[in-house]
Amino acid sequence: MSDLAERIGAWHTTGRPYALASIVAARGSTPREVGPAFAVDGHGRAVGSVSGGCVDAAVYDLCLRVLDAATGDTGPLRETYAAKTADDDALDLTPTLVCGGEIVVEARRVDPRREPTPLPTPPDPPRLLVFGAVAFAESLVKMGKLLGYHVTVCDARPIFATPERYPEADEVVRDRPDHYLAATQTDERTAVCVLTHDEKFDVPVLRRALAMPLSYIGAIGSRKTCAHRVDRLKDLGVPQHDLDRLRSPIGLDLGAHTPEEVAVSILAEIIAVARGGTGRPLHDTEGPIHHRS
Repeated sequence: MSDLAERIGAWHTTGRPYALASIVAARGSTPREVGPAFAVDGHGRAVGSVSGGCVDAAVYDLCLRVLDAATGDTGPLRETYAAKTADDDALDLTPTLVCGGEIVVEARRVDPRREPTPLPTPPDPPRLLVFGAVAFAESLVKMGKLLGYHVTVCDARPIFATPERYPEADEVVRDRPDHYLAATQTDERTAVCVLTHDEKFDVPVLRRALAMPLSYIGAIGSRKTCAHRVDRLKDLGVPQHDLDRLRSPIGLDLGAHTPEEVAVSILAEIIAVARGGTGRPLHDTEGPIHHRS
């Protein structure tokens, strides 16, 4: 969505018409939710996607039709794309949605001279707070940025908490993790990863995090270390229903060894928690592949 908004913002300043395709209805398992998803300018350049690729070419043609005033189809135009059923002709080349759901797409011509930009300002990205300037943090920062998070690295040790070590982080903070967490802005989309592996830092920040409405709270460590940490939190009065939110050892069981693999396992778990996924192989599950947040 951010790439789409950026490109449309640039197109809008030129004053030349372009086509915008939006998903106006979605049912079942679909890769995109309702909202603006695809656009084509007067030179035929496209940005965005309404699917995993299976119907994008058809939507591109739909956009060209609303841009071509000579055809009279200046829009808006609507098309429905759905999965094939057992009764459909096997030779039917009508574009279909292979993920099993159904979407209704509307394409319309946008004239920047007559209307403001049709896309709202994108919301602030969710935050990923990485506590601990350790070996695993660099890969977690890079991949967190790739997923669209605003990433902060926080560590109380000045020698390790430096922008040079984490050039891709949005912020590198030198402070005690619990102090920083108490002072910074968070919401229910915020993910917290505690990587310090030092009880004097881990326990205070987890105690505070578990009392906050955060999306994800995870802490690194061996099973023995994690069990001891939970006992310390219990001794400090953290209730069981809060402790049940703690993902520790952090990440999914991918057999990860390298920092990059560990980062994948952590972020995969963050996605699963945020989206309501199971973390199990898809071939072992039933129902829609795409979860709604």
